[in-house]
Amino acid sequence: MKVLVLGSGVIGVTTAWYLAKAGNEVTVVDRLDTPATETSYANAGMLSFDYSTPWGAPGVPLKAIKWMMQDISPLYFDVRCFDANTIGWMMKMLAQCSSQAFDVNKERMLRVAHYSAKCFRELNTELKLDYDVRMKGTLEVFRSQKELDGSASDVEILQRCNVPHEMVDVEGCVDHEPALGNVKEKIVGGLYLPGDGTGDCYKFTNGLAKECRKLGVEFKMGTEIHSIETTKGKVSSLQTSAGEMKADKYVLALGSHAPNLARRIGINLPIYPLKGYSLTMPIIDESKAPVSTVMDQKYKVAVTRFDDRIRVGGIAEIANFNKELNLKRRKAIEFTVKDLFPGAGDVDGAEFWAGLRPMTPDSVPILGNTKYDNLILNCGHGTLGWTMSLGASRHVASLVNGTTSDLDSDGLSIARYG
Repeated sequence: MKVLVLGSGVIGVTTAWYLAKAGNEVTVVDRLDTPATETSYANAGMLSFDYSTPWGAPGVPLKAIKWMMQDISPLYFDVRCFDANTIGWMMKMLAQCSSQAFDVNKERMLRVAHYSAKCFRELNTELKLDYDVRMKGTLEVFRSQKELDGSASDVEILQRCNVPHEMVDVEGCVDHEPALGNVKEKIVGGLYLPGDGTGDCYKFTNGLAKECRKLGVEFKMGTEIHSIETTKGKVSSLQTSAGEMKADKYVLALGSHAPNLARRIGINLPIYPLKGYSLTMPIIDESKAPVSTVMDQKYKVAVTRFDDRIRVGGIAEIANFNKELNLKRRKAIEFTVKDLFPGAGDVDGAEFWAGLRPMTPDSVPILGNTKYDNLILNCGHGTLGWTMSLGASRHVASLVNGTTSDLDSDGLSIARYG
């Protein structure tokens, strides 16, 4: 069977991998010149199999108001970029901030993430990809007793979902992350999740793309997708800058750009390009660097360890498709690495980057069939695209092939939005 995969980020490439493994003739189409050069390029580097949680949660609206009054905030609004789509998406997300919705969305996210963790273990056994992977957990640190006390509800959810975790005091934090011993006075405790890991998504995706090519996958890079043509309830072709392309089935994996193309054929995807920032710096003092991922609970900034680099990622900016690098945002994420890991990395020489996370209102990806018999969706993974990539893509490949998926698909398709 011939399959066209639209998009060459981590979602598109992992989809191509599983489709090719099943014996399909696969072509990946993307306007970019190299795989994983947008959102997959410099994300926080977290494999958050257990640290998967919806952005919409009880109390978030009130917290958002407080955050807006802080100099260093996890959330910013660029009102210059507001339009009807932005406001509509924000209203949909606010509707997901109830306890009932949070519980439903959390279960769905963990279901995909845990299945993906299984797929990562299997892939790491099958292939020896070089992507700076470290499976040493995530440590969320609390700067005040109020923050620590407030984690009780999160711990209750982890217990209910049977997620391995450990509440640790300051010395326990230092045991997991020895460099925090230099700043013990700045933290009061932490939450440790041993099932999580770190790594470089860009290196992972391009390494897997090479393996895809060995299986015969063709990458049509530098190719603009102008439109999707449909007839009689099916996709009939793609119109591209390289001419018309046809296949038996099509997978839409274009991240934040998926809604623009889908809308033209009557599919409304509630996906918003939530802007995030990162810094990537070389390590200059190993003893002062993190071992894995440290999440600063107060500022929602992650400091992640690669082999010889540190990645600092965070911030949710409502700015539509504006990708300009705002220096004020750089200072916001710089603060955490300078404060918790002073002298660890070359902050001044860091690469500053911004990317667009394809966020759904409920933080759950959109996976599955559409009203067109041969068009399947694999999009809307938000901040957890890499974490969910293998699980989501293996599931989607099963749908394309007409085989039974090991992932329970309840609540994952576009049908949940009516």
